[in-house]
This record gives sequence, structure tokens and C-alpha cells, in this order.
Amino acid sequence: MSNKAHSLLWNMGQLSALLPRSRVLRLYPLGFCRPEVFHSKWNPRNRLLNGFEDGLRPSVRHLFQGILKSVDGYTQPKGVRHTVVFKFGKVLCPRRLSSDSEHSLVSDGASDHDLMKINFHHTSSEDVFTKKMRPTPMSHKKLAQECNSLSDVLDAFSRAPTFPSSSYFLAMWTIAKRISEDKRRFEIQLMFGHPAFNQLCGQMMREAKIMHYDHLLFSLNAVMKLGVPQNTLMVQTLLRTIQERINECDERCLSILSTALKTLEPCMNVNALRAGLRILVDQQVWKIEHIFTLQTVMKYIGKDTPLALKKKLEMKALKELDRFSVLNSQHMFEVLAAMDHRSVVLLNECSKVVIDNIHGCPFKVLIGILKSCRDLRYQNEDLFKSIADYVATTFEIWKLKQVIFFLLLFEDLGFRHPDLMDKLMERVVEKPGALNMKNIVSILHVYSSLNHICKGQNREFLEAMTSALTVHLHHISSENLLNAVYSFCLMNYFPQALINQLTEKNIINELLTSGDTEKNIHKLHVLNTCLKLDENAYYKAAHIPLPQLPLSPAHPNDWVAEVLSNFLEDFEIRMDNNRTQVFSFSDVDATSATNMQRLAVLCVPKSVYCLNSRHPRGLFAMKIRHLKAMGFHVILIHNWELRKLRMEDAVAFVRAKIYSPEALPTTDPLCKA
Repeated sequence: MSNKAHSLLWNMGQLSALLPRSRVLRLYPLGFCRPEVFHSKWNPRNRLLNGFEDGLRPSVRHLFQGILKSVDGYTQPKGVRHTVVFKFGKVLCPRRLSSDSEHSLVSDGASDHDLMKINFHHTSSEDVFTKKMRPTPMSHKKLAQECNSLSDVLDAFSRAPTFPSSSYFLAMWTIAKRISEDKRRFEIQLMFGHPAFNQLCGQMMREAKIMHYDHLLFSLNAVMKLGVPQNTLMVQTLLRTIQERINECDERCLSILSTALKTLEPCMNVNALRAGLRILVDQQVWKIEHIFTLQTVMKYIGKDTPLALKKKLEMKALKELDRFSVLNSQHMFEVLAAMDHRSVVLLNECSKVVIDNIHGCPFKVLIGILKSCRDLRYQNEDLFKSIADYVATTFEIWKLKQVIFFLLLFEDLGFRHPDLMDKLMERVVEKPGALNMKNIVSILHVYSSLNHICKGQNREFLEAMTSALTVHLHHISSENLLNAVYSFCLMNYFPQALINQLTEKNIINELLTSGDTEKNIHKLHVLNTCLKLDENAYYKAAHIPLPQLPLSPAHPNDWVAEVLSNFLEDFEIRMDNNRTQVFSFSDVDATSATNMQRLAVLCVPKSVYCLNSRHPRGLFAMKIRHLKAMGFHVILIHNWELRKLRMEDAVAFVRAKIYSPEALPTTDPLCKA
């Protein structure tokens, strides 16, 4: 016997004492190993989810690959092959197997001569063992560089399949991302029809239990992005295996798993996996070290996450505030919106960082911040003003559609920035022809909703918008036409050509029978009212037969009603022009008094004004305008101020509003900033 063979057998003899007799790997014909584990005393303490049928099988971390057909007279039983498990100080071959001829787990042609090629030395046996026996994984990056299409990747797999199969799916997704959308759809169709695709899916399912956990998660993400249906056997197998091995999930895998779950539709396996993720996050939240991982988990953990876990993630984020980068602070808005958790303290702190670093902030980031504020109902005037100031200062570098997008979000938030809106008005007056239909309707909506009036160029702006819209009259939709005319009416402007077309019988019938009919009916009623009451409505349309508006649910302000009842006993007051005498309804002379003036007392919420101002929004401004046209003197009472007072003080407050000489406004409230 040669020295090398003797050395090999000596090492095996020394290590045989370390072998657990109860753990055997049986090799199946396809060349993949399935661990058969027999535990006399299994402790379920570490089992994460009780719902898993198979439990979480322990990982086979160290595999010694080698077959001895005949060594010193010992003959391997035919049809049964065994591998032995070693325990070394370092990981020798962690869950890496290969299905190709070069790195196969077993080979029917293995001989003593092949086995003798493994060179062991006592001084560096571990390193040599690792180098010789660990299969070299296929790099998906290298594969993506060498291949030009998804079919090329599958061709490479069919020629020489190697472990892990995740590399092929990752390479295909890498290629798919760098090509155009049309070509991507075509390539994916070819991928599904490729003869090697089913083979690759089969290998993926067989390798799922021995693959590195992060590779398994990357595979799931790539498979879903490539359009493989979720109800297929492969995807469900991956989901089930990820559940079974969820205890292998480290901090990096938490981030990957959270991202992958976002793309999946609810089903039994997905729901179980999401529940497992939440349990795992709840256990490991204080151990998360990287801010990026924390934010990814928060973003994708789901809006239906229990409030207690949301609070715990919020506290973890607050604890790590000192480590937040500018990008982390900017991203936190979107994270909280995705989790549907309104943390005012966290938002306030991140807002300060955003304000201090506003210059150079990309368009996509700013839009994401404003969208998140809208979804979270978070109003921070300093933040909004900082963003609007930045856009107004750098107005020339922004595209028209980008500025309109900013203004649409500001309108959603109820925030009005006069400087930015004036700059857009100037651009519209200079180049009305640059506006498309979508731009026109959006601009009219913003300016009418926020009731923005610039005395210097308001008339020119409205005429420019009318001219730009008239160009599109021959192909404008009924709803767009209604929305545009409705906006003009709120701004007390009535373009005759647009109203003529809108009031045509076929257009009215279409609006009453399609789309959001309730909203259409409301806007048509507003149009009718404006044409009847507004002095500027020189065009008087024929009566438009409209159905009655549906009764809106009553939301009485009980506190205000009680105050007025204690003060007046009714809500209509008749008094002389000097406001020195109040007339009773039973007083016959009062009905014929020439010096009588009617008052309209409006108790209004904050939402009728632009954010943190007394500038009325469009519908409220129109209501005041119409009340004045009908001869009412309008007195406004802010219900948020009234609610702070006791009953006696509230009555005195209302009395002062009605009788005080200062109650009458000396300026037009419609133009009040």
C-alpha cells in the first residue's frame, strides 16, 4: 500500500470517532442528498412556527465526498452509498453540491486511483481538503456577462449544469433588467418555451433544501420578477422550504426576505411565511445593526402588522437616529408610509435633516417625501415651504411636468406657495402652446382648488389657459371638459365656447350615465349655480335638467349648535344696517324694513383654508361669493377656536363676532393671503 493511501486511511480512522452514528446521508439517483436524521431526544424549543409539518431540519454543514469501492477487503454494499460527516473548526463545504460531472457528489466511475488524487498533509490538511472538495459555485455575474439573452443562459445550463441553480435565475434576471421592456417580454416568452427551462426548475426544487439560505431567497425574488406564476409547484416549493429553514435567516436575509414578500400575492404559504417573518423580527429587532436592513424590514413588513410591533420598530429607529445618514432620513418618510405608521417624532426629526440638505435633492426623493406626507396626513409647513422655495429658486432646471407634479401634491396637502405658483403662471402666459391636455386640466385644478389669484396677470393667465384648451376641444373627453369648466367657474371665469360644448345634450347625457356620476352631478350643479349668481357669468345657459344631489350624511357640530342655541335660539338673525337692532320673526314691520340686512354665520373647520393660513380654498371662496351675491353678510366662526372655550366664553365669543364693528371685513376675503 502506498504512503498516500496509508495516510488517507489513517486520517479516516482518526476521524471516525467523531462521526455521529445516527446521521446518514442517502444519495438518490439524481445525485442530490437528502438527510435522514434520527434524533432520540429532539428539543422543539427552537422551533419557530408550530404550523410547519416537517419542522426545520438541521443543516448538513460539512460533507466529505468520497466513495471507496474496496479498501482493505471492505466492500461497499451495492445500491447504497454513504457519505460521512466530519466536524472541523471551519466550514469545509457548507451546503454546496454540484450536479455536473466535475463536481458531482458521487460518480459511478470513481476508482481508488481517483481517490488517491486527494492529497492530505497533517500541517495543512484542512485547507487542502477545503480547496479540493468544495465545489466551485457558478457566478451569476460572470454568467450574465458571458450571455446576451435568457436563452443563452439556459443553453449554458443544458451543456453543463452546475450548482447552484440559483445562479442561472439570477443571471437571467440580471440580463432581463438591462434590456428594453418589449425585448424583455419577448425573451421571457422564449425562456418559458426553452427545453431546458423545465429541467432548471426541477433542479431548483431538488437543490432547495441544500442551497444557502440567501441564495434561496434571491432565487425566489428572481423567479417572481421573471414572471413565473406564483401558483406553480416550483414557487410553492421555494416558499415552503423558506418557511422550514426560516431559523437560518440572519440580518442580511431579513432584508432580502422582506423585499421578496412584497411582490407575492396572499396565499397560505405566503401568509405563513409573513407571520414567521414578523415573529422573527419581533425577536431580533434590537439586534439589527444596519439602518438599511431596519428600514427595509419596516417598509415591507406590511400595513397589517400588529401595532405593538410597529411601535417596537419605531423605537428602534428613534434609538438609531444619531446614526441616520441624509439618505436614511429622506427614505424614512416612504418607509413609514409603506408601514402605515404615523410617527410624528420620527417625521419631525427627519424633516429637519431634509430641510438642512434640500439643495441637490433629486426630484424622485422630493416627490416620495411629499407623497408619504399626504398618505400619513403629516403636515409640516416648514418642510413644504423648504421644498417649494427650492423648486421656485431653481425653477429653470425643472421640466414643466415636474413643477405641475409638485403643485398637485401641494394641493393634496392644502399648501399654497404664492411665489412658485406665480412663476408657473408666467411660464403659461409666455408659452401656452407647450401645454398638453393633461397639463391644462391639472393646472386648472390646482389653481382653482387653492384659490390662487395674482392680480397682475390673473386675466392673462385665464385667457392663456382658455386658448390652450380650445385647441384640444375637438378631441377632449366629456369628463376633462367638465373638470376644466368647473375649475374656471370656481375662479369666477366663464369661457363661452367651452360652456357651449359642455351644455350640449349628448355631453350632459354621457356625464350622467358614465364615469363617477355622483361627482359629475355635483360639478354640474355648481356650474348652474355659478351661471345664475355670479355677475361675471355674462353667458346664461338654458336650464340644464339635472337629478337632485344625493343627500349627504349629516355631521352636526353639537357644540356649535348648543352655543348658538343659548345665544340666539335660532340660526337666522335679522338686524338693521347699523347692527344696533335685532328683529324678531314675529315682528311684521321687520319684514318690510328697508334697512334690514341678512347675516350668514358660517362655522368652518381648518380644512376650508390653505395650510396654516386664512386664505379660503376654492369651494369655500365660491360659497362666500354666492352668499354675498344673495345679499348676505358673511360672518365666519372657526370651530377649532370655539371648541377651546367654556360655554360662557363661547357665547361671548360668538356675540363679539356678530355685534363687533370689526366683524365686518374691510377687504375681500377671496383675495386675502
